[in-house]
Amino acid sequence: MQRGLAQCLGGLSLLSLPLAGIVAPVASPLTDGAHKVGLADSRVGYESVSYVTDSKVVIKALGERQPLFELSLNPPLGLPKVTGELDPAEIDLGRQLFFDRRLSNNETLSCAMCHIPEQGFTQNELATPVGHLGKGVRRNVPSLYNVAFAKDLFLDGREQSLEAQIWSPLLAENEMANDSRAAVLAKLTSDARYMARFADVFDEGLTEASLGRALAAYQRALLSGDSAFDRWYFGGETSVGMGSAAEDYPALAARGFAAFQDKGCASCHRFSDSSALFTDGEFHNTGTGYRRAGRALRPPSVQLAPGVFVVPTVDAETETFTDEGRYEVTGQEADKWRYRTPSLRNVARTAPYMHRGQKATLAEAARFYTGGRGHEVPETESLMIHWHIWEPKLTDAEIGLLETFMTTLTDEAFMPEIPAEVPSGLPVMDARTRAGINSHFDAQ
Repeated sequence: MQRGLAQCLGGLSLLSLPLAGIVAPVASPLTDGAHKVGLADSRVGYESVSYVTDSKVVIKALGERQPLFELSLNPPLGLPKVTGELDPAEIDLGRQLFFDRRLSNNETLSCAMCHIPEQGFTQNELATPVGHLGKGVRRNVPSLYNVAFAKDLFLDGREQSLEAQIWSPLLAENEMANDSRAAVLAKLTSDARYMARFADVFDEGLTEASLGRALAAYQRALLSGDSAFDRWYFGGETSVGMGSAAEDYPALAARGFAAFQDKGCASCHRFSDSSALFTDGEFHNTGTGYRRAGRALRPPSVQLAPGVFVVPTVDAETETFTDEGRYEVTGQEADKWRYRTPSLRNVARTAPYMHRGQKATLAEAARFYTGGRGHEVPETESLMIHWHIWEPKLTDAEIGLLETFMTTLTDEAFMPEIPAEVPSGLPVMDARTRAGINSHFDAQ
């Protein structure tokens, strides 16, 4: 616990902000309210020094372990066909790498510690994740489900290849913080088990390209469909309101689906008669980025621990607090605060929502769109706000129906296999390990 806090303090010191002592609590911590999540600590009361975690000993992971290669050959109901056949050996090697902390600079972080399988391959506990030595990351962790179908990667679309995108988190100083590509390869080259595995799977052995191929193969195999909605819409099941079937689709969910179409949600979260990715893959400004821009000069406070806040005393623009979305990639003024449309599949498991995780629940996220200009953009600002959020005029009843519909987009069967061990021998962080950590802190 003390080491973890020290790492956080060390990471935050890299913001180079003079800090004027500790105050606890402050009136307005930097959140939009209690951050309630489904599989871990809800953080309710986190602003108080008397905070006590409500994390439980066992984190329940629903579903059965799925054979990823077989799924890639026969995608779940509701998904399109995967382009190109995947290699099961590449998938398996990619799985080992994905869960191995050795890929980070100080061997403390794996890909799976931000993209947590039990939490929809995102992270429920934090609005934005914590990387190397406690350094903050600007954006909410995007889910990896069905990333095989994405043409642009990351929320700003800065990469188009799963093979190439691995280097962004591996080299980012606030994520896995490796010094260079060569350093990553050198670390893996020193491990005889990895060298043997790469020699078995790839003719060229371990190279930058083969490392990318292995991790990309695993991510492409993370296919998730066959939800209650899919079985109703694509499989011929009948809504309760229209007659019964072997597995009834709730009448309220069907009404929520109707509202989803009528109110313009489907203009970005798209579906067709044959499949539904629930995203258009495009970039839109919904107004969520504007408030962040106003915080770039001096955040009013920074929370370090339960009830512990520090107040910066000078203006300082930092990477952690500034985020201009797609503009950072294109340099086009019209792309400021545009972000890629996320899929709604498994959305009930992937809280919190929006690009920086500022909405804790589905209802909050839906209500954001009914305020016109997303609540957060003053009328005096002439931003390129996406058209459908101007006047959706959602009632509380419609928001409830939309929430009911979105909960039926969960794939209850999907849970990819988590390796019991990885070639490096470092511990694998999964639900069982996480449960043990939570049990330890609950007992303190």
